[in-house]
Amino acid sequence: MKVEEVILARGHVQVKATHPTTLMITKDEKIGPRGDCIVAVATDKGAADLSEALKRTIKSNCVVSIMLEAGGVAETIRGIGHHDLTLTHPTDVVIRKSAFRCGRTLAINSNKAAADLPRALVKRLRNPANQVRIRIEAFE
Repeated sequence: MKVEEVILARGHVQVKATHPTTLMITKDEKIGPRGDCIVAVATDKGAADLSEALKRTIKSNCVVSIMLEAGGVAETIRGIGHHDLTLTHPTDVVIRKSAFRCGRTLAINSNKAAADLPRALVKRLRNPANQVRIRIEAFE
């Protein structure tokens, strides 16, 4: 069974996308100087806002696929859910290459982080006029 959800966001001129182990999207409008994992801002959902069906599926240790698309360029990241993920953070969603888990974490042991995104996509993520579409699919 597949559960799918879409988060809408926008780009930001301060997107660096250089963090080697994490990738984050946030409801916040601004990126601080240390925000090298943030790839999209002004999201319409944080981890706590995700549907119960998606949360339940992610907590079943399933495969999680996250597609980021902006300005006609897309990239897919694959990770794993975990029964300990709480998905309770009100503003942030984080994908991690590591197994670290907190309220922001959507998927662990991912195959990509912010630094692994194609630079053509990062260029579009730096444009505040670009809508960023994040499609999350979880497979039981």
